[in-house]
Amino acid sequence: MVIVIYLLVLVAAFFFLIVLPQRRRMATHRALMEALQVGDEVVTTGGLHGRLHELEDTIVELEIAPDVVVTVARGAISARVAPPVTDDGEAA
Repeated sequence: MVIVIYLLVLVAAFFFLIVLPQRRRMATHRALMEALQVGDEVVTTGGLHGRLHELEDTIVELEIAPDVVVTVARGAISARVAPPVTDDGEAA
């Protein structure tokens, strides 16, 4: 009986410490993928910073420098970057 209780506690701890946070991260990433728009500044999982040039279902074209456009998987976008703020408080 004691072993069953330990097993249940272990399963509950696994669920609350591993499964739920992973589900939240997946939901957040899915919402980011749906909200992407051309012109957004983003960072890929590989660390490339750039501006979205074109969006398709599974791929995006990312402008990483003037006239340098690379194609990456849409799922490789890890975050949207806020534009830098200047000293007078306005977005650059």
